[in-house]
Amino acid sequence: MFTDLRKPTPSRLVTRVRDAVLAKAVCRCLSAVSIIVLVGSGAAPAAHADALAQGTAAYSRGDYLRAARELSPLAQRGNAKALGLLGFLYEHGFGEPQDYDVAADFYARGAVQGNPFAQAMLGLMYDKGHGVPLDFILAYKWLNLAAAGSQGHDQDNFARLRDALASKMSKDEIAAGQRLAIDWIAISFDPKLKADRGPWKSLHRSE
Repeated sequence: MFTDLRKPTPSRLVTRVRDAVLAKAVCRCLSAVSIIVLVGSGAAPAAHADALAQGTAAYSRGDYLRAARELSPLAQRGNAKALGLLGFLYEHGFGEPQDYDVAADFYARGAVQGNPFAQAMLGLMYDKGHGVPLDFILAYKWLNLAAAGSQGHDQDNFARLRDALASKMSKDEIAAGQRLAIDWIAISFDPKLKADRGPWKSLHRSE
């Protein structure tokens, strides 16, 4: 029996979908942040809005050093959008040394606050085993939450990532990931919070 190399395997399918969707998600996240800053919510201090606008603008034009410099203080104060974008800089080595552990922790601090971009990126870290253990159930949980918390094209993109991941999971694993998503509750910013890195049994122990 010969393997048809032209037929994409589940792993190849996930990688293909992930790469295509990721670029769109980052661009849309930056656009959404810019719009929010320009419109203004009235809740965030003007200095924070300016820094967020400057950081996202620097990222958009490829000035990653400036982007990291503007976003870092906001991330330290718990801005969920800044945490997600700064995590992306560390994950890919843009303007900061590449560090998967640091990236995963930044994503986690934004994800627990309910930021869909940070949730999706954290899910992909678990899917790839970068900075965290390879864990499809936690990957599904965060991608499912990202899709549920988004709208329009972002929701479609995150749902595609979730569904591509599901293609290499068992029904029981998918059900476990769905339960984790349903039971999830957003929490406030914790500067000491780190992404889950325990063994699978400790992460998914039954009640």
